[in-house]
Amino acid sequence: GRARRGPMPDRRFALLLMLPAAAFLAVFVAWPLLKLVVDSLYDIDPLGGTREFVGLDNYAGVLTSPEFLESGLRTAVYTGVVVGMEFVLGLAAALLFHSVGQRSACLRTVFLYPLMIAPVVAGLLWRFLLMDNVGLVNHVLTTLGVLDDPADVGWLSDPDIVLFAVAVPDIWLTTSFMTLVLFAGLQTIPGELTEAARLDGAGPVQRLRRVILPMLRPVIAVALIVRGIDAARAFDIILIQTGGGPQSASETLSLLIYRTAVRFGEPGPASAMGTLYLLAMLAAALVAVATIWRPGKEQ
Repeated sequence: GRARRGPMPDRRFALLLMLPAAAFLAVFVAWPLLKLVVDSLYDIDPLGGTREFVGLDNYAGVLTSPEFLESGLRTAVYTGVVVGMEFVLGLAAALLFHSVGQRSACLRTVFLYPLMIAPVVAGLLWRFLLMDNVGLVNHVLTTLGVLDDPADVGWLSDPDIVLFAVAVPDIWLTTSFMTLVLFAGLQTIPGELTEAARLDGAGPVQRLRRVILPMLRPVIAVALIVRGIDAARAFDIILIQTGGGPQSASETLSLLIYRTAVRFGEPGPASAMGTLYLLAMLAAALVAVATIWRPGKEQ
C-alpha cells in the first residue's frame, strides 16, 4: 500500500498561514504605494487620460511650493499638540486607573466611549460647540464672565487659533486610546519595583521618572508612533469643521493633497506630496523608535 505522508513541515505550514495576510498586504498596501510613487513621476491629465513622464519635476515643484511647506509646518504643529496633550492626559488617567485597581473597571469603560464615535460626528459636534455666537463654549464663557460677548472669540474663524481649536475634537476623541495603551503597559510593571523605590525614599514623581517611565519606553514609543501617524493624516475631522480655512490656516497636508488631486485635478503633484508625506512619517517613526524605545537599551 501507499505510505502515509507525514505532517506538513512547520515552515511550510507557517508560510501557508501567512499567505492570506501577504495577499491582503500586496493588494491593499504594496500596490497602492507602488502606484503612488509611479504616478508622482508623471504629469497626468485625469480628464483626457494622458500621461507624460516628467521624472522628478513634480517633486521639485512641490518642495519649492510655499503652500506645501506651510501645510507641512501646520501638520507638524497639529500633530505635536494633539499627541502631546493626549500623552499627558492619557498618562494621568492611566496612572489614576492603575492606582485605583479593579474599582476603576466601570470608569474605564465609560472613559472609552469617545472611541466609539466616528471622527466626522465628533468634528460636527465640536463645530457646533465652538461656533462664535451660538456655540455652547462661548455661551458658558460669557455666563461665567470670561467673555463680554459670545462673538469675542472666533474659535473656528480666527486664523491665529483655529489650528488649536480643530485639535480639540481629536484630543477628546482619542485620549482614551492613549490611556488604554499606557494602562496596559502599567499592568506589566512588577509591583516590587515601585514598592522597593518607595521604601528607598523615592516620592511619586521620582518613582514616575526613575521606574515607571523607563519601563514604559517600548509602550510609549508604540503609542506615540501609532497616534502620531493617525494625527498627522487627520482629514475628515478638520474638513467637517473648517474645510481648511479660514485663509488656509487649518489646512494640513492631507487636505492640501485632497485639494490638489480632487479639486485642481493634478494627480502627479498630489502623488509627489503623498510620497514625501509617507517618507516624513517613516523618518519620524524611526526617530521615535531610536530615541524613546531604544531597542537593546531597555534598562
